[in-house]
Amino acid sequence: MNDRILGLLGICLRAGKLTLGNDMVLSGAENGEVVLVVTAKDISKNTLKKILSCCERCGVRHIPLDRTKDEMSLALGRLCVVAGIRDEGFSKKISELAENNRR
Repeated sequence: MNDRILGLLGICLRAGKLTLGNDMVLSGAENGEVVLVVTAKDISKNTLKKILSCCERCGVRHIPLDRTKDEMSLALGRLCVVAGIRDEGFSKKISELAENNRR
């Protein structure tokens, strides 16, 4: 799989700077540990609503990826619909890659 965003998320996971799962990401955002939240494009509306509300309340940036939960899960080796990045460097690079993909 040649996908730079998913590859970078995998590196972030191996570096111990990625939080997976809705509850863990929400908790991390509220504690100030998570600096960026990324979501799969096929996330449920209810879960997305909770994520967006928390991100807005906590001042955490959210980026909807143009990847499905299956693609994210395959790249990370575990079920994943939402992920929280806990490192500014990874956050910046993922944001840049996501922005470039939208152009």
